[in-house]
Amino acid sequence: MRKFVYAVAIGLAATVLTAHAQKATGVRYHWRDGKGLSHYSDSLTAEAMKYGYDLVNDRGYVVRHVERQLSPEERAAADQLAAEQAAQRRAAEARRRADLQMLNAYGDETALKQAQQSELDSIDQQINTTRLNLRSQEKTLADLLGRAADMERAKEKVPKYLVESIADQRNVVSSQRGTLDRLQDRRDAAEKEAAQQLDHYRALKKAQDEQRH
Repeated sequence: MRKFVYAVAIGLAATVLTAHAQKATGVRYHWRDGKGLSHYSDSLTAEAMKYGYDLVNDRGYVVRHVERQLSPEERAAADQLAAEQAAQRRAAEARRRADLQMLNAYGDETALKQAQQSELDSIDQQINTTRLNLRSQEKTLADLLGRAADMERAKEKVPKYLVESIADQRNVVSSQRGTLDRLQDRRDAAEKEAAQQLDHYRALKKAQDEQRH
């Protein structure tokens, strides 16, 4: 009980001290309501927090402005906007670092083109290897189908192992064709990206040269 009374006494004392401090400094609260009407008060009211308020000293000067409290929906929207702006800043910084890295890595346009061609050559090699493998697998499938066809013409039952081998080989051929298609798509994308990268590199070099001069 004594602790409770002591805590209440401390709280009251703090309130009194705050009130005296405000009177001593002459600070008042000023705000405008929803109709634009001006209000002053010696204490901070719920309406002031709702619309936002100014701290005004005894000379009538605004010491500090405090924005109005946001609703949960407004706060969520503000947080989302802040997150989007932060993401945009991070993306811009990442692009800046990437541009600087590219300029440092390739001293001139020829060096960049050589690196791009090396990447395209690597993809072309994978395409050629996959195409050769595909032809080999297609030949194996054709041989298996030919054996099965010979048996059917001879009125012989195609054994189960041969049927299963044909099914497995079809899957192998299908997988190889899918790999070839993906590599060709990758090659097309790399070629398009190389053209865009070259244009961007030229623009960066031009801007860099203009800054130097």
